[in-house]
Amino acid sequence: MRVVALTESWIGTPYRHQASLKGVGCDCLGLVRGVWRELYGTEPELPPAYQPDWAERGGTDRLFEAARRHFGEPLYEMRPGDLLLFRWRPDLPAKHAGIACGDDRFIHAYEQAAVIRSALVPSWRRRIAGVFRFPEKV
Repeated sequence: MRVVALTESWIGTPYRHQASLKGVGCDCLGLVRGVWRELYGTEPELPPAYQPDWAERGGTDRLFEAARRHFGEPLYEMRPGDLLLFRWRPDLPAKHAGIACGDDRFIHAYEQAAVIRSALVPSWRRRIAGVFRFPEKV
């Protein structure tokens, strides 16, 4: 699948807060934005500047709402290439994103490391806030 191949090409990109440049740096949102640009040729939307604790401020679920605007309603079934949003706790907004790559694994920008492939172990699975499919056409 094209989304998985594009996402895999970001593996090893260093973690950089608010960045979105393959091989140079990205955070989890920057990874999703970069894959989106490679698929569709443009940004889904430009996010405003944000601090590392942005999700804890303001109380709105901005990441989840942005996913709904661009991907549609969340799904109940996950397949390779789907966007995954995570909440650290059920009472907090979604704050982390990754892309499913099959075999119970996902790719994400891991803070203080790089874009990596991780196992979708129970501790990650229980934090999934939403599953979204990249649209066929934008």
